[in-house]
Amino acid sequence: MNQPHHDLARARWVKSSHSGSGDQCVEVARLSGAAHAVRDSKDPQGPALTFSPIEWRSFLDAVRRS
Repeated sequence: MNQPHHDLARARWVKSSHSGSGDQCVEVARLSGAAHAVRDSKDPQGPALTFSPIEWRSFLDAVRRS
């Protein structure tokens, strides 16, 4: 399945409210078309995972169950 290209340089990143203290922080950005991206806050120039709206809902459901 082809993923749409998202301009992550323009993304507005927010620290997750579920991040731990210290260096265990995850940042989330809303992207166009209800997609989302997740990255490690310690490496803002590093890779990010992107999720389609369906994948994002599945991801959140899995996190809530764990």
